[in-house]
Amino acid sequence: MKGSFGDDDRAGHTARALWFPASRTCALQVEQLGAVNEGSVMLRTLFSGISRGTESLVFNGLVPESERDRMRGPHMAGVFPFPVKYGYALVGRVETGPEHLAGRNVFCLHPHQSAAIVAEAMVTPLPGSLPPERAILAANMETALNIVWDAGIMPGDRVAVFGAGVVGALSAFLATAIIGTDVVLVDRNPARPTLAERLGVTFAESGALDGEFDVLINASASGEALAEALDHAGFEARIVEASWYGDRKLTLPLGGAFHSQRLSIVGSQVGALPPARRARWTFARRLAKAIALLEDDRLDALISGETAFEDIAAAYPDIIDDPETLCHRIRY
Repeated sequence: MKGSFGDDDRAGHTARALWFPASRTCALQVEQLGAVNEGSVMLRTLFSGISRGTESLVFNGLVPESERDRMRGPHMAGVFPFPVKYGYALVGRVETGPEHLAGRNVFCLHPHQSAAIVAEAMVTPLPGSLPPERAILAANMETALNIVWDAGIMPGDRVAVFGAGVVGALSAFLATAIIGTDVVLVDRNPARPTLAERLGVTFAESGALDGEFDVLINASASGEALAEALDHAGFEARIVEASWYGDRKLTLPLGGAFHSQRLSIVGSQVGALPPARRARWTFARRLAKAIALLEDDRLDALISGETAFEDIAAAYPDIIDDPETLCHRIRY
């Protein structure tokens, strides 16, 4: 084991972690980390990212009972609904670990915590050209990549993406890079046209979309947006539902042209690779590709704010409740 600790494996070392003890309640708690054993690494956290959509459901206690086992993230602690330690976008520096990782900046699917000991296989090294401040978007980019795969977008397709949050914006960003596509990012937030412009994506306000599309992606967690997607779907078009609604129920207008247009609504969720990719792709390969796709300065537009870790317990509720929040960065 190499690193700055020498012979000390830091058994008994502590870290601070963000916990949700009850609905809409946050607290920084001290945890024992234990020892750095063979096959594991010690991370000192640099940044973590608040993924507002999913974390809002967790913070408000809206994880359905049926989904609580599937919703358990890597290194999550506690139980749903509460108390729970949750999050999945951590960037740190390896302080103790094997020679090829010691001193490297890495991404890890881990809750918000000042330091952590994890299995070596759970960290992905960052390219030297990728700022660690931006790497907190890795989990969201991985989700967007999976959505684009599930959507089956082909060169020349007309694509509409509903929801200009982080995952929707990244999905539109990736789709725009497919040659010949015409991609429109749709949202009702009047501030989102500026975001779309910075990402190089065409924008349309909700309710003002024009024409029919080959592929439509809903990442808005809005039933109204999904209904709008149905209205603009061309014959035998594919609609990808990428939102997660927690325990909310939707009513959809399937009595119109849904059947005569032979439309398809498919679900996309990052917990599984699309069938067409499973023979060749692993989760590790997908995450590494997602991280490589972050090497574009335009994506800094998706970081909507930053808070020091020592202040995050007090600031967290307002960050979650603010509709302008995209990915909020925590600095350690």
